[in-house]
Amino acid sequence: MVEVLNAGVNPLDNLIAHGELKLVVPYKLPQTMGNEFVGLVKQVGSKVTDFKVGDRIFARNPLDNIGAFAGELVIKQDAVAKVPEYLTTPEAAAVPLTALTAMQALELMHFKPGQTLFISGGTGSFGAMAIPIAVAKGLKVITNGSSAKKEEVEKLGVSQFIDYKKENYWDVLSNVDFVIDTLGGDNIEKEMSIMKPGGVLVTLRGMPNKAFAKSMGMSKAKQMLFSMAGSKMDRLAKKYGVTYHFIFVHADGKQLKEASEILAQKEIRPALGKHFTLDQTEAAMKQVAKVGNTGKIILDISK
Repeated sequence: MVEVLNAGVNPLDNLIAHGELKLVVPYKLPQTMGNEFVGLVKQVGSKVTDFKVGDRIFARNPLDNIGAFAGELVIKQDAVAKVPEYLTTPEAAAVPLTALTAMQALELMHFKPGQTLFISGGTGSFGAMAIPIAVAKGLKVITNGSSAKKEEVEKLGVSQFIDYKKENYWDVLSNVDFVIDTLGGDNIEKEMSIMKPGGVLVTLRGMPNKAFAKSMGMSKAKQMLFSMAGSKMDRLAKKYGVTYHFIFVHADGKQLKEASEILAQKEIRPALGKHFTLDQTEAAMKQVAKVGNTGKIILDISK
């Protein structure tokens, strides 16, 4: 049993609430929302060995057990990790989804130290965690964004920064081994054009394809459906001789622990946006849907 203290509010919560992910994860509405949280362990089962009452923990909720927008929840120990001491409790609520997305994107690449990774638009909240994690694992990271963020991302360890107002990354880059796409749309083909044959592109914003459906253990019918939906992306990948992956992050306490240890080395802190109380959940989800949020929207559930 976990007492939830804070929960991160994400676009994912709105997608689920509006039924837009029913082909990916068929949640039956009504469904308590919430996909990441931080809390205190209140009770442990007889087989729990890694955590004790009073531990401050955080997690991305398992896909079949979301519901972080609540005072208490029950979760398996293999989904959670202890919170690094340097993080405040609200900050910790903003870490799991982003950190695990970075970890699982890198896992799909089967990279070797010294290879190159381009993260599109890496000056945002995703890049703040993905860059130090990728650098710690031995990759040479390239990103683009606003010049105002150049010094900040260079401190995170990027090898090359491209000011998007002065240069197009597709004009100056070539022979890149891997790409993490955070933009989607027309950028995906541009990203593929800078890659080496045999490279891997992982998208956070593109279209799911048959390979994704198969990795999720979906039925043959759904695999066929996603095969048609993602056919354009698969054709582009074949054209450029690269592999295309769509990612939907899952719970993994071991990966979250590893990511936390890396982030703790530089005391990486997520940017936080507005805070809402639990009874303001609807307003919080509406805030997430607005353009221009500069940090993770947080629910203060313990208040």
